[in-house]
Amino acid sequence: MMEQELEKIKEQCLGCQKCPLGQTRTNIVFSDGRPNHKLMLIGEAPGFNEDQTGKPFVGRAGQLLDKILASVGLSREKDVYICNTLKCRPPNNRDPLPSEKEACRAYLDAQMAILKPKIIILCGKVALTSFITGATSISKIRGQWFDGPYGAKMMPIFHPSYLLRNQSKAPGSPKWLMWQDIQEIKRAYDELAVD
Repeated sequence: MMEQELEKIKEQCLGCQKCPLGQTRTNIVFSDGRPNHKLMLIGEAPGFNEDQTGKPFVGRAGQLLDKILASVGLSREKDVYICNTLKCRPPNNRDPLPSEKEACRAYLDAQMAILKPKIIILCGKVALTSFITGATSISKIRGQWFDGPYGAKMMPIFHPSYLLRNQSKAPGSPKWLMWQDIQEIKRAYDELAVD
């Protein structure tokens, strides 16, 4: 049932021309992973590889994301529904404009309304600022739980592309902090009742 409802929203998205990105995309990047009520990860916007394949998080950052999830026994195939704030790639991978985020928000809202996830991971600054008013920095509030839509718990995490630029694993480093955050997310995930 969820899959059919999501497919209807994806069909609407395929023809979307609400903003200029509809003219420059190769593919819409709607989602990947397993639709479920437990865990949703919201990223920023598609990059080059995502625009080519139509799937979120498939480049180097996506490979790292898969390793981070696997480190606590999670996978996109079995456990996580993955989408972005934007469904089309901004030119040169620039940050989405507020007008682009606004134009695309109905699709993201529909995805959340269908799934009603219990846990939402906000991956990167664009996802963070789309949900937590006044927040400007992942490093200041990562690792904390926030109230989200439909009673969800939301946690901001560093974007994997940021981690690729910060290789240290020393205590207090972004990679070390990510390890703390993903363990806390897994703890909360394990406490949820089975779908």
